[in-house]
Amino acid sequence: MKAGILESDKVLTVSPYYAKELVSGVEKGVELDNVLRKTGIMGIVNGMDVQEWNPSTDKYLSVKYDASTVREAKAILKEALQAEVGLPVDRNIPVIGFIGRVEEQKGSDILIAAIPYFIKENVQIIVLGTGKKPMEKQLQELETLYPKKARGVAKFNVPLAHMITGGADFILVPSRFEPCGLIQLHAMRYGTVPIVASTGGLVDTVKEGFTGFQMGAFNVECDEVDTADVQSVAKNVIRALATYGTSTLTEMIKNCMAQDLSWKGPAKKWEAMLLSLGVDGSEDGIDGEEIAPMAKENVATP
Repeated sequence: MKAGILESDKVLTVSPYYAKELVSGVEKGVELDNVLRKTGIMGIVNGMDVQEWNPSTDKYLSVKYDASTVREAKAILKEALQAEVGLPVDRNIPVIGFIGRVEEQKGSDILIAAIPYFIKENVQIIVLGTGKKPMEKQLQELETLYPKKARGVAKFNVPLAHMITGGADFILVPSRFEPCGLIQLHAMRYGTVPIVASTGGLVDTVKEGFTGFQMGAFNVECDEVDTADVQSVAKNVIRALATYGTSTLTEMIKNCMAQDLSWKGPAKKWEAMLLSLGVDGSEDGIDGEEIAPMAKENVATP
């Protein structure tokens, strides 16, 4: 990888903040920080698939909706989600979702440790993911520990992922590091407010108090769970829950859904970057035509 970086004309990653993290030191740069400082690195945030993840056409949702109908639709979808996982059906209980790999990078262990500190609140939590078996077992034990409050589903389940995204009020993303992240993008498109760790693309895509809640950066050491991180998750979940049913949350949902989270913006940045390389035959894409149509002739076939 070091050789590839040094021989590259441009080095890119998937968010500006993650690019800064990579050159910040050995901890985040994994001993390539000095190389990246030498070459420079640029970050362009990913877009998302707005065809698959579209609340107005989602085949997995019993009620389709947009920004004008989000309030009533999400209440109905919440009830459907609660029934699906066997939680008490009550649209007045705020629901938090987690969707992701069950491993240290995604902060699954931090979340599991934090649940006891906020589960006494008026809240339900649904955790969906597969990964490390010990953590999967802990997820499955949530129903026994908190039968009316929590469910852990250790399966790959696309329909349920869509139901959580549509039916939950908040999505929790407690990642130790996250180059870009898509879960928070999907959530915002569905009017589900993100509660995120302050790392990588989560910093670039979720604006504190406007489109979500920032929890601060977490300890990237994965050997054990940092008590400070656990307390940060609990504190910020409780802070988010305090906005439930208020105009503050309504405004945040509106802000989330007003964004263009497609590849349209990122694609323009990628085009500008590629054209800046000065490859013979490159030219601006026009009205959706192929970007830099002749440039592919200069790329070796694998």
